[in-house]
Amino acid sequence: MRRRAVLFTAPGAIEVRTEEMAPPQGDELLVETVVSAISAGTEMLFYRGQVPDGMAADASISGLTGAVRYPLKYGYACVGRICAEERGQRTANSRLSGDSSSEKDNRHYFAFHPHESHFCASPQTLVRVPEGIPPPQAALLPNAETAVNLVMDGAPLVGEQVLVMGLGIVGLLTTALLAQFPLAALVAVDPLPHRRRLALRLGASQAIDPSGADGPDLLQEALTDAGERRGVDLIYELSGQPTALDRAVSAAGFDSRIVVGSWYGTKATALQLGGSFHRNRIRLISSQVSSVAPHLRGRWTKARRMESAWQLLAKLPADELISHRFPLEQAAAAYTLIDSCPEQTLQVILNHQTAVDRE
Repeated sequence: MRRRAVLFTAPGAIEVRTEEMAPPQGDELLVETVVSAISAGTEMLFYRGQVPDGMAADASISGLTGAVRYPLKYGYACVGRICAEERGQRTANSRLSGDSSSEKDNRHYFAFHPHESHFCASPQTLVRVPEGIPPPQAALLPNAETAVNLVMDGAPLVGEQVLVMGLGIVGLLTTALLAQFPLAALVAVDPLPHRRRLALRLGASQAIDPSGADGPDLLQEALTDAGERRGVDLIYELSGQPTALDRAVSAAGFDSRIVVGSWYGTKATALQLGGSFHRNRIRLISSQVSSVAPHLRGRWTKARRMESAWQLLAKLPADELISHRFPLEQAAAAYTLIDSCPEQTLQVILNHQTAVDRE
């Protein structure tokens, strides 16, 4: 059998190759991918060659634990169906469905897997997509889970002033989740007008262009409570831009928290820590979705957190969050668009259904 796969062949270079694949082994399942989602954050660091030398592609995902070397496969948001019976397939299908039926399983499953038209996976690595969530929307699961993790790490309190810096897909999902809390203010910051409009649609109390002439004044006004400028209680830095972290420090109030969800890769981060940072007891919190925060592990597991992510996804206007859909064969064009015209993109989806090549 052959499949089509996306490969990063060098920084800035993408190829879609046809390759032979081994049949399922043991209890593995053969999965036919329907759609996969491109990460405009982490994945674009690989595309641009901005991942630190010697770092594993992703230590939390099977098959991506090796050091980064081109050519490489990367990606972690595939949704597909179980294929026809292969070796071990009937038993594995029964494990997924919970019965002994040998009928074809037409349900959709999510997998943390690179962009491939077909792949083999053990049953325990596949996540059943809840009824009513279409495949493109289900492909947003990693971003939704990241948003849940960010909010858990920031632990917003009633009446706090919260600032979200960066309204890519993760920033918007985080805004949507924060909007469910009884906050005093939820201010979203991004230079792109269509992203600011979406943030308001998802529940932000105000959306501000930081690059606008009146941006700093609007931000200060939005975060002034009863005439008192106390600084922000909780800030999420999700822009992917190191300079934004320094601006977050400047906006933070006494004993405030800054949750850093951005991964900067090899981009240098210069922070001015000689002023308000020290005396204001500002806390920098690194948030990463590969693990649950240690202090939450008594009651929270990844499975429980993922269930919360599904609940968030089910409420979202996915059609407004997905800006582009490309056939798998045009993956190179999709990455080029994200890299060169970020103002035009939000979530980009690859459609695999026409990219199946079986023998």
